Amino acid sequence: MRNRSGSERGRSPAVHGGTARQRGNGAPRPARGARALRVRRPVGDRPTREAGVATEVSRWLRVAAAYGWRLIVVGAAVYAIFAALGRFQLVTLAVFLALVLTALLEPSVSLLNRWMPRSVAVTVGLLLAIVLVFGVLSLIGANVAGEWEGLRREFVGGVARIERWLQGPPFRVRAGTLSDLQARVSRFVTSHRASLISTALSGVGRLVEVLTVGVLALFCSVFFLHSGDRMWAWFGGQLPGRGRHPVRLAGRAAWVTFTGYTRGIVVVAAINAVLVGVGLFLLGVPLAVPLAVLEFFAAFIPLVGSPVALAVAAVVALAAKGPLVAAVVVLLIVAIGQIEGHVLHPLVMSRAVRLHPVVVALAVICGSVTAGVPGAIVAVPLVSVAWSVYGALRAHPPETARPQGR
Repeated sequence: MRNRSGSERGRSPAVHGGTARQRGNGAPRPARGARALRVRRPVGDRPTREAGVATEVSRWLRVAAAYGWRLIVVGAAVYAIFAALGRFQLVTLAVFLALVLTALLEPSVSLLNRWMPRSVAVTVGLLLAIVLVFGVLSLIGANVAGEWEGLRREFVGGVARIERWLQGPPFRVRAGTLSDLQARVSRFVTSHRASLISTALSGVGRLVEVLTVGVLALFCSVFFLHSGDRMWAWFGGQLPGRGRHPVRLAGRAAWVTFTGYTRGIVVVAAINAVLVGVGLFLLGVPLAVPLAVLEFFAAFIPLVGSPVALAVAAVVALAAKGPLVAAVVVLLIVAIGQIEGHVLHPLVMSRAVRLHPVVVALAVICGSVTAGVPGAIVAVPLVSVAWSVYGALRAHPPETARPQGR
């Protein structure tokens, strides 16, 4: 008993020593004190920084601040982009027109490419487009020249009819009011002749800018039609591997939306122009063809262009045919607006443009304030493209996108 207990007592230091060595080699020591009893220090004794922030700032304010500074950064980036584009307004407009020409001519060029080389198909397509544009312009010039003399007589008689109409009830305008107005206009032109001449000369400079933009747009459209897909593939190849697929996805969505909008707005504008031309011709309003062409180009400004062009037609009808025909033209304005808003846009452009009318109106106003008429034309397709890119990237986020580097 004594020996066995002695041996046990003799082995116990070794065992304890082994345990100590194990603890010395990294084994955790047993908890002591408050840790052994699992007693935690009260939170209020030593408040952390996070706890103080959480108690002082509410969650919705922190979320709003997080979104706020991100929106500020995005807004600053968008403003910087538009400021840079504004510095190169002519180049930006030329590239936009080149993209429009590419979207319109690409189907015909692809069709011609089945029977001839790509370069020849591009040349033939552009030549046909140029012939079509100059043919329409020559038709307008011939129409105006042929009706100018009769139009002048009708306008003189129409002004006299308007004077008699305004002198009667309910307006009761004084007989010499319009004559005084004409005299004031003549005196204004005489006294401001120098400024009017300088304005005309600046208009010549504008004409040179327009020709420059047209030539540059035609030059860029040649390369976009010939090798636009290869140019985009080269651009995508310069990006990092992880960013190639999102950029390709965004570019595909943007191009589909832009081509759909461009072709759709051309179809809508052509139908509006045909309806206006036929209506004015049946009513006997002079300059029906030029007014129809004006309606075609005005339809490229949504919600605003068509009413303005038809208002010009109503003024011409009032001066040439009297108040009754002008009232019929006003009714024509309302009818064409309803057809465009409730029939043409839903059928033709619903797949390309999925924007609320309020968004379209705000985009047109902001574009016109920023860059005038070109800004009003560019605003809606730009917003449509941005929204489609956002939808495409949201549906296929970069984390779940398939890498395309292989």
